[in-house]
Parts: sequence; C-alpha cells; structure tokens
Amino acid sequence: MSEPIRIAVLGGGHLGRIHLQQLTQLPDWHVVGFHDPHPEKCAALQQEFGIPAHPSVESLLGEVDVLDIVTPTVTHAALATQALQRGLHVFIEKPVTETVAEAEALLALAERAGRLVQVGHVERFNPAFQAALPYLADPMFIESHRLAQFNPRGTDVSVVLDLMIHDIDLILHVVRSPVVSIHASGVAVVSTTPDITNARIAFANGCVANLTASRISMKNMRKCRFFQHDAYIAVDMLEKSAEVVRMRTVQGEPDPFAVTIDLGEGKGVREISFEKPEVPTVNAIREELRSFAGSIRAGSPPAVPLVDGAAALRVAHAVLEEIAKNTPA
Repeated sequence: MSEPIRIAVLGGGHLGRIHLQQLTQLPDWHVVGFHDPHPEKCAALQQEFGIPAHPSVESLLGEVDVLDIVTPTVTHAALATQALQRGLHVFIEKPVTETVAEAEALLALAERAGRLVQVGHVERFNPAFQAALPYLADPMFIESHRLAQFNPRGTDVSVVLDLMIHDIDLILHVVRSPVVSIHASGVAVVSTTPDITNARIAFANGCVANLTASRISMKNMRKCRFFQHDAYIAVDMLEKSAEVVRMRTVQGEPDPFAVTIDLGEGKGVREISFEKPEVPTVNAIREELRSFAGSIRAGSPPAVPLVDGAAALRVAHAVLEEIAKNTPA
C-alpha cells in the first residue's frame, strides 16, 4: 500500500473534531497535527486523539501535503490561498468562501498551482442520495425541505449559506442546466439574518426547484423529492432512505395483483411499481475524505470540485439578493 498522505486540520470546533476522528480511522491519511486559536479546544482534542496541536497555521504548512480547512467561513479564502501558494491540496468546508469573488480567485489560483480542491458538500456522499442517484434522469420538478431545530452555532451566517446551500449543490449536480431565474423570500426571526427561507429556481431546460430551509423548526427534516417523466423519487437524507415510484403503460391485460391506474377510455392503463433501493450504512464525512484521498492518488478531479462549490455559492448569493429585494426596509 502507498504511504499515507500527510494532512493537517484547521479548526477544532464541532465539525473539526469529527474530521479528526474520521481521518484517524482512514489508512489513506496521516494526521500530522491540527491548529485552533482556542487553547482549551486544543488541549481537549490533543488528549482525545493524541494528535499534536500546533501553535500556528504556518507551523503546519511545511509538514503536510493537504490542508483540511474546517474553520469559520470568513477565514476560508485566506487559509486556502496560503495552502495553494505553498503547493498543498485543500479540503475546504462549505460554503467554500464568504464571497463569490473569493471563490473565483481561488479557482484561478488552484488552476495555476495545479492543486486539487474538494469542497465539503457532504450530502453528495449521503448514502440515501447515492442510492437514489442512478434513478434520477432529467427531473422537471424538485422539492426540498431542510429544517433544523434552533442551534446558536451557525447563526453567524444566513440559513441560505448554513443549510439551503446543501440542497442547492445537490440540485445543481442533478439538473446540470443553467439557472435562468430565482425568486426567494425569507424572514429573520431569532437572528439578524434570515432564519427561514423559500426559493424557487428555474433552469434553462424547464426544470423548477422549490427549496425551503429553516433553522427554527420544531423537528429536523432533510428531504428531497424529484419528479420526472414516469417516475417520482423521494430521498430522506436524515433517515437514510430512498423510495422510487415508477409508472409504465400496460400492454394487454394488466396483472390483477398490480397497482394500476385506468386513465380513461382510449388512454390506456398505467402500472405503478414501488422500489426501495438498498441504502448502505456509511459515514458520509468519512466517505468524502476517503474520496479526496483517492483523487489525490489518481490525480483525478475531486467528487465535489472547487468549481461546484463556487457554483453553489453563486446561486446562494443570488437567493440572498432576492430575499433582500423582497424584504421591507
């Protein structure tokens, strides 16, 4: 087996801890160290994982091949720039940067440096979404609901950049058609930025996506529904399940035990089939980190490349602009 890839983690918060936990369990990676500006977090993580805490970002840059950036969004651009200028590959949490201009600057820098950048849109690796993906073929209407109970962590950004951007990325990945219009509205209920938002995104191929995101709900929900010709696919990313409902025109006499719909005189009979794809039990964060190691070894594009992270951010900011236009002063 090849030597493990040397990596350092920046950020010792909730998600940074999870990254450290998963990286230490993957043979592809050797975690050289981590950095966080808070000494108490460093002490706790160093004791838990036995990984040395470094006093600065600079002290890690010369020791590793990859930088894993799990810090507040406002720091992403500067840290990724440092890493790319030192010739490192970069894993960077979503949203990729605070502004679209920063994301575009990173795209140019990564291309010049010839380094790989993967963005942490972890729902791409959700096993329920992966199980449903083979059934998705040109959906024309998509509905997503991403609802979360209130948690002060994450309220430094709008719910669009905190939650909705997950579904924006999934939908852009599935539809693969230019966005032609966006209509959105949102309300700031407990924070200074929108806490509940709805967006309607129309694509050049005729597909329409209706997205709702909330961080002030009574229960958690992460569901996407895809409607396409002769099929409906439901994905529950929280419960890790998927369901496919398909219809086909019956030739001859229908099966008496099948579920059918008679469309009326001369219009035929449709048979309805139900399928529940098998959803494996996997950790999505572990899978995205494993995937990035594979990309580095093969020199192939990451599963969620920087260009995709920038595209999701661009649409998210367009949603925020629409909300601002539709919000009374």
